[in-house]
Amino acid sequence: MAQLVLIRHGQAAAFSEDSDRLTELGERQARAVGEHFVAQGVVFDAVYSGGLRRHAQTEAQVAAAYASAGKPWPTCQVVPGWNEYDARAVMQALGPALAARDPDFQRLVDEFMAKAADPDRNRYFQRMFEVLMACWTRGDLLLDGVESFASFHARVVDALSALVNGSVRGTIAVFTSGGPIGVCVQHTLAAPKAAALDLNWRVRNASLTEFLCGRGRVSLDLFNATAHLPADLVSYR
Repeated sequence: MAQLVLIRHGQAAAFSEDSDRLTELGERQARAVGEHFVAQGVVFDAVYSGGLRRHAQTEAQVAAAYASAGKPWPTCQVVPGWNEYDARAVMQALGPALAARDPDFQRLVDEFMAKAADPDRNRYFQRMFEVLMACWTRGDLLLDGVESFASFHARVVDALSALVNGSVRGTIAVFTSGGPIGVCVQHTLAAPKAAALDLNWRVRNASLTEFLCGRGRVSLDLFNATAHLPADLVSYR
């Protein structure tokens, strides 16, 4: 049997030009994950990560917590299959196409743009983004150079299957993002594929989602846990 622990990266710098990096809060969240594992005596037999900067920075903070405690930490193996979908490409390429044909979506875009500098901008962004992503998930919007939902879903399932059916046993850590975590939960529960993005919206920064794997089978054991984070470190985006 193997225990697979999916770790969402710490808070990233959304709404900035260099968004694929942890904020100061994100670094503290990631360090808290490492300190939690060390305190619980968790020994990892293998560590994997997506190829994004925020994944690497989160893994580095956890590795540093192990090093500070004098505990072993496996060399991290980068697997692009665990990368998040390219939200910026979806927004920039597919957003205008949807706005041109859907006045209601254009209204949501206008509302977000009007609130882009306000503290509650996340609320307006999420309203707009969920509508766009629903179209992307259904395959209503397809453009060359933008990964489709079907392709994204397939590569995440392939990455999950490689671990479930692989030779590594014991406890495995994977540093990834909310989208792949949503896909893994949806796929494991045999829920409709559209549920993957619904689950994605709920995944908190630096949360833990765990699966038990063995004999080609995988079962969900824990979803979106944040008990290891102090209240002031819990965030969605």
